[in-house]
Amino acid sequence: MKNILRSLLAIALVLPVSASAQKYQGGLIDKTVAVIGNEMISLAQLEGEIMSMRLQGMYYSDRNVRCEQLERMLESKLFLMQARVDSLVVSQDMVASQLDQHIDNVRTQLGGDDAVEAYFGKPIYKLRQEWQQQFEDMSLTQQMQGEIAKKIPELTPHDVKQYLSEVDPEDLPLVPVKYQLSQICVYPDREAAGLAVKEKLLNIRERIINGEKFSTLARIYSEDPGSARKGGELGMASKSIFWPAFSDAAMSLKPGVISQIVETPDGYHIIEVLEKKGDMFNARHILLKPSYTDQDRQKAFRTLDSLKTEINNNAVTFQLAAKFYSQDPQTKTNGGQMADPNTGSAYFEIDQLKPQDYAAIKDLKEGEISDPVESLDNEGRGNTVYKIIKVDRIIPSHTASFENDYSELLEETRYKKQKEAIDEFLDDKIKTTYIIIDPLFKDCEFSREGWNNIARKGVAE
Repeated sequence: MKNILRSLLAIALVLPVSASAQKYQGGLIDKTVAVIGNEMISLAQLEGEIMSMRLQGMYYSDRNVRCEQLERMLESKLFLMQARVDSLVVSQDMVASQLDQHIDNVRTQLGGDDAVEAYFGKPIYKLRQEWQQQFEDMSLTQQMQGEIAKKIPELTPHDVKQYLSEVDPEDLPLVPVKYQLSQICVYPDREAAGLAVKEKLLNIRERIINGEKFSTLARIYSEDPGSARKGGELGMASKSIFWPAFSDAAMSLKPGVISQIVETPDGYHIIEVLEKKGDMFNARHILLKPSYTDQDRQKAFRTLDSLKTEINNNAVTFQLAAKFYSQDPQTKTNGGQMADPNTGSAYFEIDQLKPQDYAAIKDLKEGEISDPVESLDNEGRGNTVYKIIKVDRIIPSHTASFENDYSELLEETRYKKQKEAIDEFLDDKIKTTYIIIDPLFKDCEFSREGWNNIARKGVAE
């Protein structure tokens, strides 16, 4: 269900990235476009937000994007002002971590420090200072939102019933179909497949050392489709975005030297570094993944078919067979019962299942067992695994009810209460805070009428 602190209340989640104070569209020079108490918003900051959104490929709504973004910034400033009044403290460790990740992402997207400086029109050290301040402000803003939400009294079943009595039945949440599943997994011979792929990669490495072009062989053999068509080239990127084994190997290489085989959760690589700058590098690689034969698949399927037959003949229970025969360490100890690795829930919605798993069980009834299927496990980006899946329970899609979906309705009620508290906070602050919005935005249709009144009159009354 909805989490107000990650959705509605997350006013400041789009990190502003400041542009230089130069001419913008329409010949406008940088200027202050809003004053909120002792806080200000400049045109440069607003345009920086827009640049950040474009860089992140974010979706723009039908509303004017600058009006929408300005409203987010205005509301964020109100939270920020109250956070400072309440003496909330910034978590510097969290800010440092978020800042480093943000800088690495921007540098990787644009292709290095020089490209970042050219895009934003400022040196990296200056951008880092500005982004740190913005992350600190974001930390305080989100803490303030949390403080407002915490003031809501602990909800009771009475609150949920009251919510149900007030809401239009058509507006009640629709609970999607959910599955409770168990599995028995058999892996192919990964050791033999790994040896085979290493031998092939060693042969390719020898061909490169003997004079063949790395880029040509990458186009022919690499199983990384994104880089293969570019001759294996990854582009200038921060080492933090790669698997540690890959980054460590690349950073230790001199340009032009071909690495030994490097194993990551994606498979096996050979790497050639083209350029290094600080903790960034541009490299080529050839990725090969272990592949399995029809014999591997048939052998696993015969084993799983036999187990399915024994279970259906009541010679053994599914749970006991999973404990003795399943090779998946995450599920075999609890009788094969699957759990969402992200939430820990024993129930899966359709979009939480791997496509191969859903295809295997979508036509089954409760208690039935699928035919053997080739799927992926949850390691890295997924290793080949063969499995049979038992449908333990199906909860059909339905409109949420107090009797069957109390926890979902409790979250929905909490969301409504939090939204009301946030709306009340913002509306009160708009009325009691000295605010100016530049006439440049007088035609905006803000979602809160208070902003519209100020934009059209100039100053809050």
